[in-house]
Amino acid sequence: MAETLKFAFDHAYARDMGLQADGLACRRGGRLIFKDISFTLHAGQALRLAGVNGSGKSSLLRQLAGLLPVADGMFIHVLSPLRDMHYLGHDDGLKAALSVAETLVYECALARKEVPQALLTDLGLAASDWQYVGDLSAGQKRRLTLARLLLDPRPLWLLDEPLTALDASGRKLVEDLAEAHLARGGMIIAASHEALAFATQELRLGADA
Repeated sequence: MAETLKFAFDHAYARDMGLQADGLACRRGGRLIFKDISFTLHAGQALRLAGVNGSGKSSLLRQLAGLLPVADGMFIHVLSPLRDMHYLGHDDGLKAALSVAETLVYECALARKEVPQALLTDLGLAASDWQYVGDLSAGQKRRLTLARLLLDPRPLWLLDEPLTALDASGRKLVEDLAEAHLARGGMIIAASHEALAFATQELRLGADA
């Protein structure tokens, strides 16, 4: 892991960077999902979004990523969804017809990086490099999407249920990557039904708030 972390996290983010949400509301299909949501996030901090299904955790992430409109309130930040944020949602965006190795080459080309020799090993996919993505398990696909975080450093990670489908080693991988990202001044907002070891604060949405 150390070799990949050195490759991926050689960039430090500005320590005066931050993100503030003030009075956010979300409507979908004419239904109010949430309202009056406010929080502040500083460099090196991670916010866990908690709440029951349907409380708006994924919708809030999609608003941050610029994929859903804000019905009320505002975000205060200087981050660009295209340049400064990684959004890993339920749809992995992987191409089923490509092999794992071909997918990594494709992701490296998008990030304008050469393929790091140890990356598949560090992701726990070295023995699966020949497999088609469509034949991978849900946990293997989740590991493969993590390559995007490693190859293209961006200050804000938006993660939707980042531990889903992962075994113990996969969960440890997510925690290691998150901690390295935060240590360099990055920020994370993650929707999760489970506690996250790297979270520094929590925002609870919905009926159990």
